Amino acid sequence: MKTKPFALLLSGLALAAAAHSAPTVERWDVPVHSKKLANGLTVLVSPDPSSPTVGLSVIYKVGMRLEPKNRTGFAHLFEHLMFQGTPKAPKGVFDKVITGGGGHNNGSTRPDFTNYVETAPVSALETMLWLEADRMTTLDFNPATLKNQQDVVKEEIRVNVQNQPYGGFMWIDIGGLAFDKWENNHDGYGSFVDLENANLEDVKAFHRDYYGPNNAVLSIAGDVTPEQGFRLAEKYFSKIAARPTPAPSDFREGLNTAERRLVQSDKLAQVPAVAAAWKLPDRGSKDQAPFAVLGELLAGGDASRFYLGLVKGKELALNMNSLYGLTGIWEYDGPSLFTVFALYKPGTTADALLAGMDEEIAKVVKDGVDDATLTRVKTQLLANWYNGLENFLGRADMLARLQTLWGDAKVVNQIPGWIQAVKSEDVQRVARTYLTVANRSVIDRKPAAMLAAPAAAASQAQQ
Repeated sequence: MKTKPFALLLSGLALAAAAHSAPTVERWDVPVHSKKLANGLTVLVSPDPSSPTVGLSVIYKVGMRLEPKNRTGFAHLFEHLMFQGTPKAPKGVFDKVITGGGGHNNGSTRPDFTNYVETAPVSALETMLWLEADRMTTLDFNPATLKNQQDVVKEEIRVNVQNQPYGGFMWIDIGGLAFDKWENNHDGYGSFVDLENANLEDVKAFHRDYYGPNNAVLSIAGDVTPEQGFRLAEKYFSKIAARPTPAPSDFREGLNTAERRLVQSDKLAQVPAVAAAWKLPDRGSKDQAPFAVLGELLAGGDASRFYLGLVKGKELALNMNSLYGLTGIWEYDGPSLFTVFALYKPGTTADALLAGMDEEIAKVVKDGVDDATLTRVKTQLLANWYNGLENFLGRADMLARLQTLWGDAKVVNQIPGWIQAVKSEDVQRVARTYLTVANRSVIDRKPAAMLAAPAAAASQAQQ
């Protein structure tokens, strides 16, 4: 296998970090070729002959934020239905064909998009494109399939949320607390009532309205030339007619102006936990790259300020993790959150842990970031960025995401420069602007036994 260009780049970055200088200006530009078909489908090709394989991503610009009201979880349910067959490729054919040829496939639903991804030997590319074009054209709409997938999604909710300690409180419940508009604060996993109320007409309308070529991006990365990719896309997708797409509602929100707090009981948890979330800068703002650096500085692993200060130092927390909503720092197109999630020791309190976070944030606001630390953090962000693009599947999907959200996949080659350009004063500014108590939402998730003991004591005292 050929040596990847960015492998050499990362070596240079590591040397730069060790020398405590600014990250090297060397860079690996990801090849990106794009073409829009007459029906509105945007096609991306990123050629790389280093392996006889390809990664493929088809993204539709619809997610949890655009699903119908009173149909929470519908975008996710529909993602499942896309794997249930068409009149030409009945149920099971899609998976069998791709996995039988040595590949694999998946799909996921996010607030602003739904993605469908496959990877396989390059010899399977035409077959994958035929399958994707076939299910873009139509699905096998029938009551049995709908009922089956409604049950599958409900079981997924039971397994991943209802029967798990802490459930999804750090990514489902925290959004319900932090946001005001329904599009942003409802549970995208869905309520059982809403899922059961979805009917075949809903399904047909959703496919008609959001799954047309003019609302999609097709991205191919790997052992294929731009000419081959565009020719095959034209062959399999050009005859699919464009379809009108409903205009989205206005789901913009400003920063919060007063802290929001909530205490929850958890019958499965053994120790308490906190989720603290702050609203992020708008996508594309001058504050997005500095916030990426700030997030890594504060909560990006074992070398972060929060981990060293609160887990290793004051020993208030047992761990420390961070999330950018359900995506990443570059992959949202509406209000999103920077969320810090930590289990904390029963002998302390959520307030003590939050005070510790505030103390670390205040240090950044007051003193900024020294050159050596800033270099280390930026180097880690760049390494993470390039590592994610090495895999053909990851590259195809990231390019499709950027095209869908930013309108230009070539942003992939601008992001490293944005990261490199961040200065200490930029990090100070975003910490001062966004990581405020007023812009913070907090859920204190306690084991049910912890909440029951004080309540029982209070009841006995009143007797």
